Amino acid sequence: MSEHQKLTEITQDTRIIRHKAPARVAHWLLVICFFTTGLSGLAFFFPDFAWLTYILGTPAIARAVHPFTGILMFIAFIIMVLTYWHHNIPEKNDIRWLKGTKQVLLGHEHDVAYNGKYNLGQKMLFWTLILAMFTLLITGIIMWRQYFSHNFPIPVIRIAILLHSASAFALFTGIMVHMYMAFWVKGSIRGMVEGWVTVRWAKKHHPKWFKEEVLPELEKEIEANKKASELEKMDCQAK
Repeated sequence: MSEHQKLTEITQDTRIIRHKAPARVAHWLLVICFFTTGLSGLAFFFPDFAWLTYILGTPAIARAVHPFTGILMFIAFIIMVLTYWHHNIPEKNDIRWLKGTKQVLLGHEHDVAYNGKYNLGQKMLFWTLILAMFTLLITGIIMWRQYFSHNFPIPVIRIAILLHSASAFALFTGIMVHMYMAFWVKGSIRGMVEGWVTVRWAKKHHPKWFKEEVLPELEKEIEANKKASELEKMDCQAK
């Protein structure tokens, strides 16, 4: 769990793994694809933002690239879903977070909630994004003129456009909230960039996760290191 080679004691500054490398790679691929797909989509929907298409070169290139970056974004998202879905199942304990929403917004989340790896707000965002991403994928395929749209009647395509736009708005709003929270909770961005957080951070923001999942692993690591050290001493004495 920790990044120390030989963990012998648990301190407030002990580093623990929050996000493993595959999840971090998928996350940042998702971020890149979100901005390329989102900005080009915004330009297609609002003529006043047409200039955004030149970020990808030309409007024609942007229109061609948009669905492919959207598919890459979906794949990256699915990797994260498979990694984190079991940590995002709502549980009875989350009611404490909901009842203390006011204190959470005031920055006193640790006083009113006993969070697992993710709090209720993060779980709600997780499932909202799943709904939005699947809707975007399905409607995007229906709208994809180059390959699929000719297989669908005009009314279906119009409904797909409406749902695609609504889901894109939901996704964009959700991601903006996620970004704000990441900057608001100090240490969160480092956790997704470098993969680790401190024991102090885990105890404060996700105490249930620390107590039930992280702490037992740290204690096992310490015990294993102690046994290894004892064996080394015995070997040295024998020599």
